[in-house]
Amino acid sequence: MVMSFFESEIVQQEAKRLFADYQELMKLGSDYGKFDREGKKMFIDTMEELMGRYKVFMKRFELSEDFQAKMTVEQLRTQLSQFGITPEQMFDQMNSTLERMKSQLDP
Repeated sequence: MVMSFFESEIVQQEAKRLFADYQELMKLGSDYGKFDREGKKMFIDTMEELMGRYKVFMKRFELSEDFQAKMTVEQLRTQLSQFGITPEQMFDQMNSTLERMKSQLDP
């Protein structure tokens, strides 16, 4: 029997790590305004790294032949389309936000 995409321990562990890291970063981000320049730089770098991991994770879903994985991608597309954007546009917006944050760092 072929294992489901979601039954893969690697997929489950990465999903948990991504979610936990994202939640931790969002908690930390609420104090972003209080960070010094170096702290802000570290936050932006960590956010970029997390986005890179998330993109790879989503690409795995897209490339998978697993029905559940394909449905997950479709659900994400449907949810985002309610806001008038695609997953690619979401990543572009996140990137431009991070670029703007970088440009606002004091020299």
